[in-house]
Amino acid sequence: MSPSRSRAEIPWAVLIEHGPTRERYAERTFRRGPTQCWYWTGAISSSGHGKLRAGRSPDSEVVSAHEYGYGIEFGLEVLISTVVIRHKCDSPSCQNPAHWLSGTRQDNVLDYVSRSRIAGHALADTRGPAGRARAIRDAIKAAAPEDVEAAIQKAIMAGQPGGAWQDELFSDELL
Repeated sequence: MSPSRSRAEIPWAVLIEHGPTRERYAERTFRRGPTQCWYWTGAISSSGHGKLRAGRSPDSEVVSAHEYGYGIEFGLEVLISTVVIRHKCDSPSCQNPAHWLSGTRQDNVLDYVSRSRIAGHALADTRGPAGRARAIRDAIKAAAPEDVEAAIQKAIMAGQPGGAWQDELFSDELL
């Protein structure tokens, strides 16, 4: 989504109903267990969010993958009325709908401030969110199917000095 356009200005109904785009979205989402992150394996923005070209040319749009998925999962009205789609897991490339919740920009800032200094947490990764997301994506793409989970863990640990590991930091009661 272009910084100059609001979410409400994007033709979401057309984009979400476009079958080939839905297929590309599904193909680029590495699904795992219901409580685990489902990592994006396509293009990654400088903020670590997945990017997806949606719709049919010449009217296609590049959108954030989690916004596209949010629209599929929760519907267009909810997508358009949501100010910020937060990641409870603090992993911007995560596509697991169970990890998303709506909020305000202030909620998002408070999430960051409260968790960015926790050793082993996604927000404390030394590579930043884009570096972390790209490392995980590349590890998934390079690993044999039986080695993917170990490759994900290794990619995550590479950005955690001292070997700290935090998993499932969030709780629905806290958010």
